[in-house]
Amino acid sequence: MTIQQRLYRLIVSRRWLTVLAALALCAALALAAGFLLSQVNPLYVGLALAGAAVALWMLKDIEIAFAAVIGIITLLPFGSFPFRIGFTPTLLDAALGGLFLVWLLQIITGKSRRVTSTSLGPPVVVFLALAIVAFVLGMGHAPLTSYVVRHFGEIILSSLLFFLVVNTVRDWGRLERLSRLLMVCAFASALFGVVLYVMPDELATDVISLLRVVGYPSGEGVLRYIRDDPELAERAISTSVDPNVLGSLLNMTIALTVPQLFAARPLIRRRYLVPMLGAMGLCLGMTMSRGSMVGVAAPLVVMAVLKYRKLLWILLLALVLLLFLPQTQDLLGHMIEGFFFEDLATQMRLGEYKDAVILISRYPVLGVGFAGSPDVDTYLGVACVYLLIAQQMGLVGLAAFLITMAVVFVRFWKTRSLAAADERAEPLYWGLHAAILGTLVGGITDHFYFNMDFHHSVTLFWLFVGMATAATEIVRAETRARAYRREALQAGPGLTAEGGSGSTPRHVIAHRTPVQGAAAYEVGR
Repeated sequence: MTIQQRLYRLIVSRRWLTVLAALALCAALALAAGFLLSQVNPLYVGLALAGAAVALWMLKDIEIAFAAVIGIITLLPFGSFPFRIGFTPTLLDAALGGLFLVWLLQIITGKSRRVTSTSLGPPVVVFLALAIVAFVLGMGHAPLTSYVVRHFGEIILSSLLFFLVVNTVRDWGRLERLSRLLMVCAFASALFGVVLYVMPDELATDVISLLRVVGYPSGEGVLRYIRDDPELAERAISTSVDPNVLGSLLNMTIALTVPQLFAARPLIRRRYLVPMLGAMGLCLGMTMSRGSMVGVAAPLVVMAVLKYRKLLWILLLALVLLLFLPQTQDLLGHMIEGFFFEDLATQMRLGEYKDAVILISRYPVLGVGFAGSPDVDTYLGVACVYLLIAQQMGLVGLAAFLITMAVVFVRFWKTRSLAAADERAEPLYWGLHAAILGTLVGGITDHFYFNMDFHHSVTLFWLFVGMATAATEIVRAETRARAYRREALQAGPGLTAEGGSGSTPRHVIAHRTPVQGAAAYEVGR
């Protein structure tokens, strides 16, 4: 065929329109890229292109969207875009929005047809409804700003993450991948925190100041010390800005990771898991966050007593090292001062508690909302998540939160024996609930888990609650599926999924997923 004939066929078939459109698109993209490179910092352009690629990848696979959320929470929790749209959007805002968008698209396209409802759903809905009521009522006595509206919306969105997780994490494979990612990212954050800690202060300041491109503080003052006094011991911060924020992250992830030491098939090989935990524990000590250290110690002791007796020896060794190593004496002294209320930080915290109780006593039912206190002699904010919730939502809101958490652990206690039937699932099941327990204990002296200024901590908390609830649902579904298969095999060819006569081949029964098997079992019953 001659060139003329090929050109004639191309014109007649109109495929030339497709070629022309592709060339026009390439030209437009090239012009746009050239304009941006000439007008904007090339680094921003590169970040924008990388972000666009990740966004497209997220739309294709919801696990990539989960990975983006987890990565930002652990590695760039305070990252933001270098522009304003009335406000400065954060990286977490974009990642969470993308995650919810992917879930919505799955519902629209029919990929996610079944809605999972759990006994924890109603308490969470009540808690969020009370939060909205308190927010609306609080508008009557405090000025409402765009900052308050935006950050309250972020709190609600993070709390709704619970429902997204329960409805998209329905098998051990996905739950394990998300948990493994949490462990690895927390280790990376801890390792960076340790490296930053041992650097000379001037070099560490220069390194952490590089994050100014994504909205982080820079220059003098980015490093943290006890009582903000450079003459006293430094505190590790990694990319979390505040050592207590970093401590709260390590509190949850250490509790998640430790049970893997005793797993028959750990999610991460022990040769890597041990040094990872070592780095995370070392970084937690370097934060000198007493609340987080007590918070992680509580679930580890509970697991050692109830489940993993070998863990008692590890905890005893850690206690001996804390008491007698020369390198830990500053930390030990800092903790003793806190326990005996001798240092200034603890005394100020006690003052906060007293002021919080005064505010709660004046507005005990639904609190004062999220905008501010109506009285000039009181203020909104306290370093205790329970008192903070009581300030904002009253004792009714606090009761709703405590009931929600009680339901989490009642479900865990009732299902723990079922989880024990799967040696692969049991350590992860304990670890997820241990992380929540560590958060609740650490919340006595920390306020990050329901604080509008710490969106990522709220998101991480509800992510763990959703994952723990999903684990319970998976355990129960697999138990029902096993019961169904036993009945089907015992009954032989006379049992069908509908409970009537007929024949269901055994190879069909054996290859049903746990959810399918459980559904068929329920119908047959």
